[in-house]
Amino acid sequence: MKSSEIIKEIRSYLNLSQREFADVLGVSFATVNRWEKGRCQPSQIAVNAIKNLCADNKIDFSQFEGNHIIRTNEIITLYHGSKSGIRGAIAPTSRERCDFGKGFYMGTHEDQPLTLICNFPDARIYTLSVDLSNLKILDIEVGLDWALLIAYNRGKMESVKHSGLYNRFANLSKEYDIIVGYIANDRMFVVLDRFFNGEITDMALINSLSALNLGKQYVALTEKACKNITIIDEKELNQFERDKLKQESEANRSKGIAIADEICRKFRREGRFFDEILKAGE
Repeated sequence: MKSSEIIKEIRSYLNLSQREFADVLGVSFATVNRWEKGRCQPSQIAVNAIKNLCADNKIDFSQFEGNHIIRTNEIITLYHGSKSGIRGAIAPTSRERCDFGKGFYMGTHEDQPLTLICNFPDARIYTLSVDLSNLKILDIEVGLDWALLIAYNRGKMESVKHSGLYNRFANLSKEYDIIVGYIANDRMFVVLDRFFNGEITDMALINSLSALNLGKQYVALTEKACKNITIIDEKELNQFERDKLKQESEANRSKGIAIADEICRKFRREGRFFDEILKAGE
């Protein structure tokens, strides 16, 4: 189904006119009209607004069957790695300087959190059921916004504090329960640091991320989101499993850095450097 048809069906299900639909989303009537005629695509901000509107009305527009929208609760399976096990209720209590701020971090694949906890003798991996119904979700696609949101949360934008750019990312996720974005694991840490240190451009960074295809992470930012998380399974890692993971992690890290280095050389003259982006946003 085309995006124009999806938008039209969502609007029809909500029993809204194009003007009413536009008012709810904070866009113009002409914009909605162009969407439905297929003359332009909604921006990522508009897509997020439509997703949240669907969540508020129990519409899952991420899945389609034939020509109709499936109206159902969206429950997904995710994974969480813990250095010593979860104690008490699940809560958004990670350290402050994580990729997307303080929260409860979950990956879409089991091996994502495993490499982060393989050095700890009491490490555990959790399989989780997460009910996304009625939650406000911000989905950050691969791109500069993803990199700058991580820069803000890692304290890399303090030199332009109170600027328009800084304030934008300081407030970007404040109204959301869950943020979804690509994982910046140990294969991306090196490339991200090179970007923050002014060694590579944003184009080199973004293309490196796309090539590595590390998968996504879901971060529960609020108590409301954490209450929608249920532990299905808990597994303790033995010494053999942890040693194997260490070897795999190091091999993947070396391979990832080699791929990123090649891409960075290819895009070394394209895009903007981090300090240039910050200066433009002052």
